[in-house]
Amino acid sequence: MASYDLIVIGSGPGGYVCAIRAAQLGLKTAVVEKRATFGGTCLNIGCIPSKAMLNASELYDEASHKFAEMGIKVGNPAVDLAAMLKYKQQAVDVNVKGVDYLFRKNKIEALHGAARITAPGKVEVKNADGKARVLEAKAIVIATGSDVARLNGIDIDEKRIVSSTGALELATVPKKLLIVGAGIIGLELGSVWRRLGAEVTIVEFLDQILPGIDIEVGKQFHRIVQKQGIAVRLSSKVVAVDASGKTLKVKVEPAAGGGAAEMLEADIVLVAIGRAPYTDGLGLETVGVKKDNRGRVVVDSRYRTNVEGIYAIGDVIPGPMLAHKAEDEGIAVAEILAGQAGHMNYDVIPNVVYTFPEIACVGKSEEELKAAGIAYNVGKFPFSANARARINLTAEGFVKILADAKTDRVLGVHIIGPDAGNMIGEAAVAMEFGASSEDIARTCHAHPTLSEAIKESALAVAKRAINF
Repeated sequence: MASYDLIVIGSGPGGYVCAIRAAQLGLKTAVVEKRATFGGTCLNIGCIPSKAMLNASELYDEASHKFAEMGIKVGNPAVDLAAMLKYKQQAVDVNVKGVDYLFRKNKIEALHGAARITAPGKVEVKNADGKARVLEAKAIVIATGSDVARLNGIDIDEKRIVSSTGALELATVPKKLLIVGAGIIGLELGSVWRRLGAEVTIVEFLDQILPGIDIEVGKQFHRIVQKQGIAVRLSSKVVAVDASGKTLKVKVEPAAGGGAAEMLEADIVLVAIGRAPYTDGLGLETVGVKKDNRGRVVVDSRYRTNVEGIYAIGDVIPGPMLAHKAEDEGIAVAEILAGQAGHMNYDVIPNVVYTFPEIACVGKSEEELKAAGIAYNVGKFPFSANARARINLTAEGFVKILADAKTDRVLGVHIIGPDAGNMIGEAAVAMEFGASSEDIARTCHAHPTLSEAIKESALAVAKRAINF
């Protein structure tokens, strides 16, 4: 029986990072992955391929609508979808091969097969041929991620009724695309196919898009996506999809009930109502690992389950389902297992929506601060007053900084605008070091850059913005 210090189940961002850090710290480590390729959902069918499609479709949109204004003549650009999908797959391939290389570099034994915990310290790995072997380890980390959340009564076939997986593989641009859910996945993939020519309608159960995002940011983005051509129906629910005809017939009712139903037509329906923890087949019930009422593995502050030697990280435990959250948890648990402190600051986890404009936030929203009874000051600066944004014809949106009214410590930063996903890093670093808004305001920022909007927003907390 092969024996290890650590076996990690799952090679997504949480799992592979955990394994690498453990190996760096001298632990004999193995990773078990059920897919043929490493990288989990994120690298194979999630973050990476979706960002490739977002990038390609955004450039196509720019060539179609902005180039002429800047004096660039290219004629009418055309979409070669097959070539675009090939580009997307190449982006996936280079990233998953990178994980394979890192495993070999760090002398991690990588095994393909379905893992099942048969007892504390023992993992059975069954390969595609049905042959099984049992591994032994001092510690086991569950890093199996999440799966698509399903909608009752609607079967996903990944052809006409698709999840995010199928939506990234459509062979033709649908004439009409209906999306169930106005969260990050729905808005990102809706943006991709709208740019490429689809008529997009999003149906959202709640009364706002992007639930959990700062409400002011969400309202502005709602106006922007409607201006871009995406129709959004709030406070509505999809109750049935009739796939018997040439086009799909989608039955939509008021979320509160009691109203008249409406039938909408679509060529493709994308179900994007979120994700659910994935623990199927792991044998958790057999060994007695506790889960909560949402199917998440219950862990303590050191990522320990109730069963000795079994740990869990990432999407299978409570918290935001974000790749970088899983990565930092993977590093933390590896360091804990190696006898180090291991720590993660859950108050400083950036969140990004990769639409155009991008949305990025870190820390508390105004709604959260109000609910907690925390007095705060607000500094806000629009990109319409930022020179670089105006030059780039990307002047929609704003930066908003929320600072404690007494101490001036930055409690939250919210950006809707160009390159928000990169700019939020500055805010995260500032918050990690306990910065005040004045600290940011007194830090020299290069000109002309988009990041000057962060400085101006910090200045605006004390009502002393210069350019607005």
